[in-house]
Amino acid sequence: MRPAWTRREGASSPRRARAAATTTAALALVAAPLAAATTAGAAEPRVDNPFAGATQYVNEYWSANVEAAAGRAGGDLGDAMLSIADEPTSVWMDRISAIEGNADGPGLRTHLDAALAQKQGDTPLVFNLVIYDLPGRDCYALASNGELPATAEGMERYETEYIDAIAAILDDPAYEDLRIVATIEPDSLPNLVTNSSEPLCQTAAPYYRQGVAYALDRLYDVGNVYSYIDAAHAGWLGWPNNAQPAAQLFADVVGSTEAGFDSVAGFVTNTANSTPLVEPFLQDENFGSGGFVRQAGFYEWNPDFDETDWTAHLYDLLVAEGFPSSIGMLIDTSRNGWGGPDRPTAESTSTDLNTYVNESRVDRRTHRGAWCNPAGAGIGERPQVSPAGYPESHLDAFVWVKPPGESDGSSEEIPNDEGKHFDRMCDPTFNSPKLSGLLTGALPDAPLSGKWFEAQFRMLVTNAYPAIGDGGTNPDPDDTTAPSVPQDVAASADGTTVEVTWSPSTDDTRVTGYQVSRDGEDVGSVSGTVTSFTDEGLAENTRYSYTVTARDAAGNVSAASAPAQVTTGEGGEEPPAGACTAVYSTANSWSGGYQGQILVTAGADGAPGWEVTAPAGLSTTNLWGGTLSGGVITGQSWNADLAPGATATVGFVADGTPPADGELACG
Repeated sequence: MRPAWTRREGASSPRRARAAATTTAALALVAAPLAAATTAGAAEPRVDNPFAGATQYVNEYWSANVEAAAGRAGGDLGDAMLSIADEPTSVWMDRISAIEGNADGPGLRTHLDAALAQKQGDTPLVFNLVIYDLPGRDCYALASNGELPATAEGMERYETEYIDAIAAILDDPAYEDLRIVATIEPDSLPNLVTNSSEPLCQTAAPYYRQGVAYALDRLYDVGNVYSYIDAAHAGWLGWPNNAQPAAQLFADVVGSTEAGFDSVAGFVTNTANSTPLVEPFLQDENFGSGGFVRQAGFYEWNPDFDETDWTAHLYDLLVAEGFPSSIGMLIDTSRNGWGGPDRPTAESTSTDLNTYVNESRVDRRTHRGAWCNPAGAGIGERPQVSPAGYPESHLDAFVWVKPPGESDGSSEEIPNDEGKHFDRMCDPTFNSPKLSGLLTGALPDAPLSGKWFEAQFRMLVTNAYPAIGDGGTNPDPDDTTAPSVPQDVAASADGTTVEVTWSPSTDDTRVTGYQVSRDGEDVGSVSGTVTSFTDEGLAENTRYSYTVTARDAAGNVSAASAPAQVTTGEGGEEPPAGACTAVYSTANSWSGGYQGQILVTAGADGAPGWEVTAPAGLSTTNLWGGTLSGGVITGQSWNADLAPGATATVGFVADGTPPADGELACG
């Protein structure tokens, strides 16, 4: 279900070398690595956000491929390619031989020495590194299988020949002034959450746990390494019955380390995937007859539509599991732009839910599980430190973990000595059972994972959003002024809940969302054309002042609106009497089955350990948000104890004929 990952095949050149000089310069760099520079003084103390106040390493070997492609493309497209040749990308250690260097590129020391050469004076420099060689690697996707078997012997080699070797190089005093940001083992722990029934994942599970914990401890001991654990993406772990177990697994593995929570700086999502940063025209809200947008076929009841949804969701779950509130999130935006001529420019007006979602979503994949070289994808936000506009996500940075233009996997069988196999998810002609029988949407003629795939790179640059120079279809962010200020901001109170409304900016077609501030502090945001925000749980009889700003896809933010002031009342709407109420509704039905949901609302005294009597004869094939046993539905660990007036939603797919909508017994 996840992408393939390795470093690419490629050469190098000096940073601004162009097409004709690329190959010669690359060979020279591989043959004669840069000499290590030395810096005086002790290493700096650890910081909360390693990206803050720092520059980042530009991998000249990736840049060389970009520059060569630009020379072949020419024109506006070539210029657009050149404009991103100096963006920072991660260096992948995808097998033991990558540490010293192999046919795919130079070794770790060569890159670290080049990073020292790029460092400017006392300004910190971040070196982005990917740790990716667990025993039984990628137990659910053949395209990125690894070299080490899921055995005790494989684990021994992982620890001694791989992690220890990397840690020894990073611990060289010559590199103590670099900030090393390590992405830890993409796809590993997420596979243990969702693919535990797969025999290969069952075999690999203990080695994934042990290997990740070992890597975290050894890297933390180096001192200047900041580890971010891979946390999949919204379309993989966003469902509540995936998200909560993932947070618990992360806490369990990190808790098994010697350094505990200190061993991680945070989590990284969307690694090598293409889930959008924001779905500007979609929110998970009611859509006729009491249903929710999440019930559309594309989202399959997953309430997290994009990566800002998922990072905010995950952050809250992690803190609840004991992680410190200082943990940060990274989002890989290297391939999640979804621009180009097929990008929707407005919310659909259809009254059919699936049509509405399909016409509104910017994610153009056939299915959210389609991960391999997806057609139509584009480069997303450029690497950026502490991105504004998403306070609930606690973002340290947007990063390019997956260097744009590197393949996820081959579209047909290609013999190799890297342990990689042909995965039909990379075959554009394959109707995959994992995608509900839909075509994979993968690009044809793809090379092995990690190899340079120029056709894909051309597509990614063409479909970039925000667009890159004149090579795309959207305004260049460097040439875009801020959106206009939202008008007619008003605020009204209903007890301790405030509703803030405003009129769209005059250039609303540019706007991707609005940010709401209360008394000068950001309190929330909305996406797309939504022009209202609900602020709940406020103090009674208190006066508040609200302002609204607009933002566009390039990251430009308008000036603040005129303030709207409001005073709350003596209390909000009274919750229902009794322990709780439960209302059942049918979301969808077909011959022999249906989708249903139950909304549980706590009474005035709260509903600790609530129980709902299930509809008579309920036979579920999938259920989330609760547990069904003996005709009674109970909550799960994250929603079993409801505060007064709080709600929980249980969804399910069931066999048979749907019952009539209405109330169920709740206590």
